[in-house]
Amino acid sequence: MDSLITAAARALSAGDPLGALNHVALRSDPPALALKGIAMAQLGDLARAKALLKSAARAFGPREAAARARCIVAEAEIALVSRDLSWPAKALDRARATLEAHGDRLNAAYATYLDARRLLLIGHVDEAGRKLAGIDPALFPAALGAAYELVAAGIAMRRLKAREARAALARAERAARRAGISALAAEVEAASLVLDAPAARLISGGREKTLLLDEVEALFASGILVVDGCRLVVRRGAIVVPLESRPVLFALARVLAEAWPGDAPREKLLFSAFRARHADESHRARLRVEIGRLRKALRPLAGVTATGRGFRLVPRGAPQAVVLARPVEEEHAAVLALLSDGESWSSTALALALNVSQRTVQRALEELAADGKVQSFGQARARRWMTPPVPGFPTSLLLPAPTSIG
Repeated sequence: MDSLITAAARALSAGDPLGALNHVALRSDPPALALKGIAMAQLGDLARAKALLKSAARAFGPREAAARARCIVAEAEIALVSRDLSWPAKALDRARATLEAHGDRLNAAYATYLDARRLLLIGHVDEAGRKLAGIDPALFPAALGAAYELVAAGIAMRRLKAREARAALARAERAARRAGISALAAEVEAASLVLDAPAARLISGGREKTLLLDEVEALFASGILVVDGCRLVVRRGAIVVPLESRPVLFALARVLAEAWPGDAPREKLLFSAFRARHADESHRARLRVEIGRLRKALRPLAGVTATGRGFRLVPRGAPQAVVLARPVEEEHAAVLALLSDGESWSSTALALALNVSQRTVQRALEELAADGKVQSFGQARARRWMTPPVPGFPTSLLLPAPTSIG
């Protein structure tokens, strides 16, 4: 009977869930339940997989702590795939510690990998990088090695390190080829396509140009003053002034940068910052106050001088000022950025990833659904939202970390 468990495990490792089920379909002992759960997860029946794994964890005896921990790790992976980002991370950490204590270094490393993958999804890029750096990828067989490199590539992309991302994807491709799993190879190929898709738009001197991730990286290293509409910051090289929590100041900075080297008229500044079509003296007074605040915030990077018709941005130590914008700009672009991965998300998971309230996300989803840009299935807590990846939609590569929406 143990030979059947071994054969099923080998089939799962090779990406053959139906073959695994053929070996253990008639068994109901804890190891068989666990393997059937993993097989159902590979087949896409996540609800059934979750139930089987819970049953297996309960069935393992008190002396089988490592086996229960492996079930918890498998549950965590299912939660990640189904975008249940509120799944308790502490349970995964306890499972990892148990596996390490029992000498199961492979599954302990896999638990750490899942934690890094979750952190990347919710925008905690640096923390995800630290988790991944603590893993020895040599522990992983080919399939898990490819998955590891995909997360490494995702972290490099979010850090705007295109060369590192391409190197990680090349390693992932080689590992997927060794594993011989077509679905994994397709996932690597899809990730590679992101590097060749527009990551942002450059607005300079009244003209627009789409940029790839490599070009965004080169722009940030060029010493040009960039008003970054993707991450809501103003930057020049390593100097970054965050304005994501100060939308009025960012709106003013963007209008000034779009007008550079000329000046921006007061009327345009008033409309962009306050949506004031017919400005009165109170609007003009408020504009002067906000311009003063902007001067103070941008002091390390630029000055703002008054002109006869408005204000002009004066970069310090930079040859020019430009605006970096998302490929497609719309009110709920950050929600679309997350949904563009083609997976189904709950509103709770979206709120966690975007660091906003669930009600804010629900309103955004309702508006997007009314416009036919997203669709939902399921009811109540089981409701999920998704959209197919469409060229030109914003991606999550340049979202703030943690991300936010207005």
